[in-house]
Amino acid sequence: MLKLPFFKLRRRFNTKMVLLPFYNLMMKKIKGVSIVILIILLGQHIWAQQAGSYTYDFLNLTNSARIGALGGNQVGLADNDLNLVYHNPAALSPELSTSITLNYVPYVSDISISYAGYAHHFDKVGTFGLGIHTINYGTFDRADEDGNLQGTFSAAEYAIQLSYTKMLSPKLRAGISLKPIISNFEQYNSFGLAADIGLLYKSSNELFSAGLVLKNVGSQISTYNETYEPIPTDLQIGIAKKLAHAPFRLTLTAQDLLDWNMKYKVYDGSGDEVEEAGNNSNAFDQLMRHMVIGVEFVPSKNFFVDFGYNHRRRQELAISSKMSTVGFTWGFGFKVYKFRFAYGSGKYHLAGSSNHFSISTNISDF
Repeated sequence: MLKLPFFKLRRRFNTKMVLLPFYNLMMKKIKGVSIVILIILLGQHIWAQQAGSYTYDFLNLTNSARIGALGGNQVGLADNDLNLVYHNPAALSPELSTSITLNYVPYVSDISISYAGYAHHFDKVGTFGLGIHTINYGTFDRADEDGNLQGTFSAAEYAIQLSYTKMLSPKLRAGISLKPIISNFEQYNSFGLAADIGLLYKSSNELFSAGLVLKNVGSQISTYNETYEPIPTDLQIGIAKKLAHAPFRLTLTAQDLLDWNMKYKVYDGSGDEVEEAGNNSNAFDQLMRHMVIGVEFVPSKNFFVDFGYNHRRRQELAISSKMSTVGFTWGFGFKVYKFRFAYGSGKYHLAGSSNHFSISTNISDF
């Protein structure tokens, strides 16, 4: 419950002479990306899943302070930030070569999220990235059916992110991330494989960018028991626009596009289903549940302040008698020497906020 290219023609050349090589090149690039997509989708059906009915849901949790401050998800933002690659693999640019990032999120209770990432560019080959996203659920008491303690056990999940990007044109980049997934809950273990496939467009003046991502396409390889469970496949589209004469950037991401109704089941204390929620007749509310909105104040390259709003989070986690600031997020970032630090805070529930911490640098700067 709770997640074309443009080009200039020289006058001295014939239009067909210019367009034909460009067309052939683009078709080869698109064909290559399409083959990759078809291989991943082979034998895998994509359909709208009812919210909360899949496994590996930790894949939808952000680990970046900046993205956490912008509402929890942004796929259209193009910037030299390695943390953006987790949300859109096409954000992996050559400028990020030898960059490294470390994130930590004390989520709720004893649950913690962490992420480490690195990127490297190879001339005439492309840019590669390696990351690992983990969630640790803490330590639990093990007891038998009579309540007798028999020690403790831990629970954790891991997703390794292997990313690759290639420029399709000076303004358009394609990327893919393969994600082996390991899940461990006491003696119950599961292994899965997923992929993110993304495109990212960035204008010549770098004021506008747009992204499209087909996220978490894949399946369980081994299950916790005898039943295969679907993973949270999603289609997401995002844009980002920086104002030309003001230090502000506006971001908007549409997510959960494979399930418009955003419905989920509600159970009582005995485990019996009592109602189906999140499927009201208010069209505007349904639309907003798919939107993540962010505003970024960027007076310089070395400092930013972010604000975000996640309507679905507010509608599903707030208490009607006291909505407070549930669904709203904020954060900031700055550069000191050769290191970039960022902090993000998200109000998930009246019970508390989630804090995000990020630090990144580029090894080549030393």
